[in-house]
Amino acid sequence: MKKQIMVARSSMPPFEEYVKEIQSLWDTAWLTNMGRLHKEFEEKLVSFLKVPYISLFCNGHLSLELLLQALKLEGEVITTPFTFISTTHAIVRNGLTPIFCDINKDNYTINVDQIEKLITKKTSAILPVHVYGHVCDTKAIEEIANKYNLKVIYDAAHAFGVTIDGEAVGTFGDASIFSFHATKVFNTIEGGAVTFHDENIGKELYKLKNFGIQSETVVDGVGVNAKMNEFQAAMGICNLRHIDGEVEKRKKVVDRYFENLENIDGLCITKEQKNVKSNYSYFPIVIDETKFGITRDEIYDELRKENIYARKYFYPLTNQFQCYKGKFDKEQTPIAKYISERVLTLPLYANLELDDVDLICNFIKSYKTA
Repeated sequence: MKKQIMVARSSMPPFEEYVKEIQSLWDTAWLTNMGRLHKEFEEKLVSFLKVPYISLFCNGHLSLELLLQALKLEGEVITTPFTFISTTHAIVRNGLTPIFCDINKDNYTINVDQIEKLITKKTSAILPVHVYGHVCDTKAIEEIANKYNLKVIYDAAHAFGVTIDGEAVGTFGDASIFSFHATKVFNTIEGGAVTFHDENIGKELYKLKNFGIQSETVVDGVGVNAKMNEFQAAMGICNLRHIDGEVEKRKKVVDRYFENLENIDGLCITKEQKNVKSNYSYFPIVIDETKFGITRDEIYDELRKENIYARKYFYPLTNQFQCYKGKFDKEQTPIAKYISERVLTLPLYANLELDDVDLICNFIKSYKTA
């Protein structure tokens, strides 16, 4: 049987380190409800991410859904369809209307030159997405938001630890959300967080993620249960100790991909942004079938035959899923559509062997026919 190479693999601390971290839970039996490890993890993340405030969640999706609710938004939210479905779901589940803006062809983030023409009297916020660890034009977005008095919420699920001109990515806009899902650069098994500037947002988020409870006898809001538990926090504390090393390992994998696949006609590879310290979150390639000779889907299928599991990420666009057909798929986002139909994210994780990277690349290059 051929060796399986998955698109992602979770970074995990040494087993003994995690066991040591959770050992105290057997003494206290305090497993959730903002215990000692939860508080410690919050403090460590504020320091590492260089943000004023942070609120932890059981997963990244609920961090976004409840943040939108906490900001009491109404009407329309400008975003892009080139993202994981969670982004669009969070908007719609809050009774808001997503207005889709096209993306840039060079880094797949929101095209800031098209935002203003989408703004109406109903617009309340802009929700840009940092894609694959590539960051949006935060300066231009801030100028537009200030001009029209709009909130800015960044989906930074892919951007943990990333900096822009030395500034931490979680400090931009009114707030940012992060995902700590098992497949991300940094994980807490499942998990998520919101970073923000206004402590009142934190008070509202606390209520929303804890059933609206203010005290033992006071429930003054309608909330859900979205708290991060102590086992998740413990995994986060452990993984945070190793994050710099894990990112460095990922960089070596990305560098090897570039060595193998750069300057091949028909393969587009996004270069690092000059002002950005990357976390090497994903390695996407875009296949131009007219120059490469076969399509993205054909390469995807051929790789699977070799037990290499790449991913069509993001495909389809979120406004083209069945649940949104005929509702939000009328906006013209031709670049997003073009990229979505041709993008393939290749296997990338800290412990991916460089020989396996060479193997993947050799297979891809062997398929070129044009």
